[in-house]
Amino acid sequence: PPEDVMLAEDNGMPAILIARSMEGLALPTYRGDDTYGISLATNHLIGLGHRVIAMVGGTDQTSTGRDRYQGYVNALRKAGIEVDPELRIPGPRTKQGGFEAAVNFLSLPQKPTAAVCWNDLVAIGLMNGISRAGLVPGRDISVTGYDDLEEASIATPSLTTVWNGQAEVGRLAARALLDKLAGSHEPDGMHLIKPEMRIRQSTGPIKHRD
Repeated sequence: PPEDVMLAEDNGMPAILIARSMEGLALPTYRGDDTYGISLATNHLIGLGHRVIAMVGGTDQTSTGRDRYQGYVNALRKAGIEVDPELRIPGPRTKQGGFEAAVNFLSLPQKPTAAVCWNDLVAIGLMNGISRAGLVPGRDISVTGYDDLEEASIATPSLTTVWNGQAEVGRLAARALLDKLAGSHEPDGMHLIKPEMRIRQSTGPIKHRD
């Protein structure tokens, strides 16, 4: 909780924030630019012709969740696509969560042709659920992940995803904390790592349905 972080700071224990921000805390914060990262994934799908795009997994109750959803919304609006709340399918950030979300995803009235997933685990689970239903991820339905875990490149099909600089975030945060311990002052505020797309086989041009 923010109160615990402030108590640590007040007692002379250096603190920084990693991966997410906390309202009311003016501390150095290191994280990937999730708004930009999810907008990259959404724009990739839009560029392939997809217009009915769901966002699957996670919740919007944290700064990370809100930023990722905002990236999805921003990309849709910029492309002139209406944001449909029914296309937001929250759930656990796990493979099982993605697998179970496939039922809701495939039963949506609008029949999405693509999904932007909260992370790679959700995406891999969703692809498994899509495959179980007799459809082919990357051909019938495009799926993107987020994080670029090692599993992403060896999934079937290999997962199009977003690298969000986790290792770089950790390196910069560790250096900042060591500097604080040494007595140097690290400027407060947000330090964002710019994500990059990793395009693989789980996304493709929209398949027009009869």
